[in-house]
Amino acid sequence: MKLSFHGANRDVTGSCHLLEVQGKRILIDCGLYQGGRELDEENAEDFGFDPSSIDMLLLTHAHLDHCGRIPLLVKRGFTGEIVTASATRELTRVVLLDSAHLQEEEAERHARQAHRHGHRPREALYGTLDALNAMDQFGRAVTYGETLELAPNLTATFYDAGHILGSASIRIEETDGKRRSIIFSGDLGNKGRPILRDPQIPPHADTVVMETTYGDRQHKALGPSIDEFYTAITETFARGGNVIVPTFALERAQEVLYHLRAGIEAGRLPHNLPVFLDSPMAISATEIFRRHPECYDAEARDLFDHGHDPFALPALRFVRETADSIALNRLVGGAVIMAGSGMCTGGRVRHHLRHNLWRKESSVVFVGFAAPGTLARILIDGAKRVKLFGEEIPVRAHLYTINGFSAHADQEELLAWHGALKPARTILVHGEEKAMRTFAGLLTDTQVSMPQKGDEMTL
Repeated sequence: MKLSFHGANRDVTGSCHLLEVQGKRILIDCGLYQGGRELDEENAEDFGFDPSSIDMLLLTHAHLDHCGRIPLLVKRGFTGEIVTASATRELTRVVLLDSAHLQEEEAERHARQAHRHGHRPREALYGTLDALNAMDQFGRAVTYGETLELAPNLTATFYDAGHILGSASIRIEETDGKRRSIIFSGDLGNKGRPILRDPQIPPHADTVVMETTYGDRQHKALGPSIDEFYTAITETFARGGNVIVPTFALERAQEVLYHLRAGIEAGRLPHNLPVFLDSPMAISATEIFRRHPECYDAEARDLFDHGHDPFALPALRFVRETADSIALNRLVGGAVIMAGSGMCTGGRVRHHLRHNLWRKESSVVFVGFAAPGTLARILIDGAKRVKLFGEEIPVRAHLYTINGFSAHADQEELLAWHGALKPARTILVHGEEKAMRTFAGLLTDTQVSMPQKGDEMTL
């Protein structure tokens, strides 16, 4: 086995790993880099391998930092099969079409600016047609625990990673002669959260390629996090402001809706709480969630079995049209507005921030990870002013960072998952270098590597 690294190396976005085994070149994920402008340029660079040489792509889950460069891969020559779980396939279609639309919008905006200044316009990384072409290459949809033959004497098995709907850890095994095996963790979920099951622990493997997003910290307990969220809403409404929740469309939006419904039913929140889900992608994702109760934990499945929709609120409004999104800017208070993107790198949430950040009555509630360089991280780190659409906006709104909603396993959970596998070799990826080094220092009885982008190793 030969393994090379082409993204999410001592970084949290852009996951992409190439495994060469049994004469096959198998890509594990092909994600988008997210953050500052320099990462936009990195997305357009060569992959570090010839896309046309790849036989197959195994996709762990539908988050943009794991699937977002697939249309570019296809555009540059990849013609192989893409294999993933059924729910991931559905979600990826929504994610890639949304990403393509944003890429096209950004290219049009840049073209107008370039024309005014006499510069050459920048092309979109990929467009809607590229995303649709990529979806045509999705082949077999696997179920958890199903062993899939990739080639003679080579199998892959997907295990529930508990991160988002359809997320998986993937175990690949050579079955001829001396057996060799490797597990790609994907992103591992946070145990004990509603809706999805806890991460499964695959059978032992010789090598584990493991994410370390929260390798240096523990999450706040979920109960106090929910209490803090309810308090943020009630205090903001008492001040006459709006609550803006930058929301990841996959899993986080649905989990927030779940807790808002529970808060209303428990009398913690007003019965007719005005909630606007201002994200076409999150709306579509919520509809996909409803089609896959087989992925749910016992609590959420029980709600469905008894005819209750865990994502339904009395005064929930889905906002699909741009004009309706713009109309929300006229609301001066008393609304919970959930909008993408979760890291505030694009999407409708930036418009809502523009209209609410300067208001001391309003609040912004962050309920997910924010990568360095993103607007969300800049705000979390205490910026007093930020630039939005060319305008300097003072930050006067109340800011809440609630870590207990994280869809990622924390340090303790990562250690427990790793400890159950006891691999001879552990390769750490998908984490900031500080978190990765902290986590590496806690691992014993295993050979630890922290590859740089472009590194290769023989297993």
